[in-house]
Amino acid sequence: MKIIGISGSIVGSKTRIAVQQTLNNIIEKHPDFEVELIDLGDYKLEFSDGRSYMDYTGDTKVVLEKIMEADAYIIGTPVFQASIPGTLKNLFDLLPVNGFKDKVIGIVVTAGSSKHYLVAEQQLKPILSYMRAVVVPKYVFIEEKQYDRKIIVDDDIIFRLNRLANELVNTTDAMQQVKKAEEEAFFF
Repeated sequence: MKIIGISGSIVGSKTRIAVQQTLNNIIEKHPDFEVELIDLGDYKLEFSDGRSYMDYTGDTKVVLEKIMEADAYIIGTPVFQASIPGTLKNLFDLLPVNGFKDKVIGIVVTAGSSKHYLVAEQQLKPILSYMRAVVVPKYVFIEEKQYDRKIIVDDDIIFRLNRLANELVNTTDAMQQVKKAEEEAFFF
């Protein structure tokens, strides 16, 4: 199973830390899985201009190919101006409309305050649903006060990130079993 974590900003570290924490849980429990973090700050992505994702080059091509090959994702987003950052939206715009079809996605949101708790519900989930993803229903929302010196210090948040990792793996496994059964039924 290939799982990609996406840190959806080019600035700051809190979102990357939360996504990596979730991926570390998967690595620990499933060392045979292929797990990778894509921190958008490490890549120079082109702006979406409507062409096929296969026609991009450089970092954009590398990132898009990795995303398209994955079975599941942990998508992390900070909240900027009560919304997801433009870098993450651009990444979605670069992908085909069915880029996440039947693939499982867990969500992690970081924000300065609890005022932005519904950004995932109002903005991120509709985009992922439109792209035909299977979204793990419960996401993890982390406030700035739950970090200390670039470490998540809230035990409840760590527990919830670990639970998100487990739900992502279990849901992906179930989706793969359903897909296999459908393929077998088609050939008989």
